[in-house]
Amino acid sequence: MFELASPWLLALLPAPILVWWLLPPYRERKASVRTPFFSELAGRLGQTPSQGAVVLRKNLFQKLLAPLVWALIVLALAQPQLVEPPIEKTESARDLLLAVDLSGSMDARDFVDRDGDRIDRLEAVKQVLDDFISRREGDRIGIIVFGNSAHLQVPFTLDHDICRQLLDQTRVRMVGPRTAIGDAIGLAIKLFEESGAEERVLILLTDGNDTGSKVPPTKAAEIAAEREITVHTVGIGDPATGGQDIVDLDELERIAATTGGRSFLAVDRDELEGIYAELDRIEERQFETQSYRPRRPLFHYPVGAAVLLMLGYHLLMFLSTLTRGKAERHA
Repeated sequence: MFELASPWLLALLPAPILVWWLLPPYRERKASVRTPFFSELAGRLGQTPSQGAVVLRKNLFQKLLAPLVWALIVLALAQPQLVEPPIEKTESARDLLLAVDLSGSMDARDFVDRDGDRIDRLEAVKQVLDDFISRREGDRIGIIVFGNSAHLQVPFTLDHDICRQLLDQTRVRMVGPRTAIGDAIGLAIKLFEESGAEERVLILLTDGNDTGSKVPPTKAAEIAAEREITVHTVGIGDPATGGQDIVDLDELERIAATTGGRSFLAVDRDELEGIYAELDRIEERQFETQSYRPRRPLFHYPVGAAVLLMLGYHLLMFLSTLTRGKAERHA
């Protein structure tokens, strides 16, 4: 649609009429010499003197062109513009960070895929997280991997295909065989410091207990709570199973409770899928929509039309003068 940015300037349209009506005519005085023998001098020069002031007559083109050019100039001053269809920009109100355990115990083949084949824990996590990430359209997602220490695998991004590709490239023991849960939470806190999202959520997935973080997990959880970061924890494996890397459900529950999150346990792939479906429901996608309508200025069109009309008029008058001059010379 078309609109004028300054429509009140159209009030200038009758300005020439008001000037002609209210202001006195233009007068110009020139010095002259009065002589008693003016008639004889004019006769000898072959000139015929006239009485009174000289008023130039306007032709039809001038009478039509002047108001049209003025109207075009006023229209340009009113800033015509084309308002284009609205463009909406949708941004997520949440940053979501996934922390994935790559310790040595993640290679235990106690999960079964959809085809009934035995797979290790990390492969089951990849398959479930792949579906989870694909459903988080609009969320900025980042991925942390941790073992002996925590590392950033994917910074916050809206490119979920990259997230899934880089997650698929992770391997067990890629960052060491141990489990640094506290360091993973600490790295998440640091990453969230640069986040401008209203909601910041960390989903921590591990199959063991903390075995050497610089910051104890419970202390890291307290700091996360102070920074208004919600941590959901997902434990993998059977807690009844013995061994050094048994999942510490009590600590995972304390971490989640401290930050206002929830704690889950998955002993097989179906439960793991159900957990991420529940997280998908708890952390519903939230969007902030900004809408604006592009405006394309059009003032140059009436200005250009006015200039072309004036140039065309003067060119026409020039050609008319040349034609008249030639005719007079032939006569």
